[in-house]
Formats: sequence, C-alpha cells, structure tokens
Amino acid sequence: MTDNFIDKLYSHFADSSTLSVKNLFDFIKTDFPDVAEKTISWKINQLKTKGILTHISRGIYSLSKKAAFIPELSPNLRRIYNKVKKELPFINLCIWDSRWFNEFMVHQLFKYQIVVEVEKEATDSVFNTITDFNKNVFLKPDAEIFRRYIINHQEVIIVKPMISESPLQEFDGIKVPCLEKLLIDCLIDTDLFAAQQDELDNIYQSVFNKYLINTKKIRRYARRRDRVTEFDNKINSLKIKI
Repeated sequence: MTDNFIDKLYSHFADSSTLSVKNLFDFIKTDFPDVAEKTISWKINQLKTKGILTHISRGIYSLSKKAAFIPELSPNLRRIYNKVKKELPFINLCIWDSRWFNEFMVHQLFKYQIVVEVEKEATDSVFNTITDFNKNVFLKPDAEIFRRYIINHQEVIIVKPMISESPLQEFDGIKVPCLEKLLIDCLIDTDLFAAQQDELDNIYQSVFNKYLINTKKIRRYARRRDRVTEFDNKINSLKIKI
C-alpha cells in the first residue's frame, strides 16, 4: 500500500473519529473500482497490521492508536431512553450517565445523575413521561435545587434543554453525547458538573491521553457555546497538544 494512498486515507477521514467497514470499502473502491471484496478485506488487514487502523468494536475502526470512547449503557439508562422514545418517538434527545466520569477522576463518584437532554420545546413532555415511572426526576434544576434537593439523592434523573448543534453519536440505537460535548459542558455548566469541577484537569488530561478527540468538532461546539477562550486556556495550561 503506497504512502500516497495512506495520505489520501488520512485526508479523507480527517474529520471522523471512527469509520466503519463500509466507509473503508467505499473509499478503497474509489481508488480501485474493480477490486474484489476479498482483496479489500486483505487491504484493511494490512492497514491494521501497519498500525494505521485500530479496531474499536465490531466493524468499527479509528485512524489512531487512541481508542474511540464507547460509553457503558446501563440497563436503567436504556430503559429511560427507550420509554421516552416509545412515548415521544419524533423528538430529538440524548442521554448520559455521570458514572462515565469515574474513569477520568481520582476521587470516584458515589452519587449519580442520568441526564436526558432534549429539544427545548419537549422538556415538559419528557419530564412528565419519566415521572410516570420514576419520582426522582428534576426539570431544568437551578443551583438552589441542586443544593437543597439533588445532593441528597443517591441517583436522580435530570431533564434539561439540549444545545442545538450538540455533537452526538449513537450506540445500540441510543443517542449519547460525544466526549467533545461533555468536555465543553464541564467548563460551563458548573451546577450540573459540580462533582467534576475539582478534577477538571484530571478529566481533560485523562481523556486526551486515552481517547480520540476530534479537534474540529470540539472547537465548533466551544464556539457554539461561546467558550473557545476558556477551552484554549484549559488546553494550554495543561500543555495538551491537539
């Protein structure tokens, strides 16, 4: 496989943190339109052997030795998401679990939040749907609600508006935020991410050391939230190269 082909591969997928077998097949076909399927599989194996492709999960690869972040989707998280989608199938939402941050923190969390982010117009409907089967649900809580009520619960569900153009991804039919979104949100939503504030440096260093982070995606979302300066200051203070 020539250096020119590999350069074109990196250029073509520069904005993709992960790519599927189909993505690779389609790309290889553009250079080798008559190539047999077995030969394409052999070429993909060559790229893996050379360390150019890293296997992430079944049929999914990355162009870096760093892994793509694959969150744990707990039974409770799946249950909440699926019930909301069943009742409100046409709304746009994502869901995440504060337990995901334990991987990046020195001091582990023992109180958790499952956060459902949904388009602003649907927050009341989603809140009402979830309260039908769970009573520890809070709608757009402010600092006072966090301080007086949420802190006293072992686990709560929070429903909040989702920022438009948020970077999302899908696993097993469930939409979750990309790490790029969570990293920027950590800098801004200090009430929601109160437990992470003392460990932001650890979180950023751990994430950037271990996982693929799409530079264009995280900067685009930082601009969307008007926090590019804060993000750059954090990255520069930690001497993280992106």
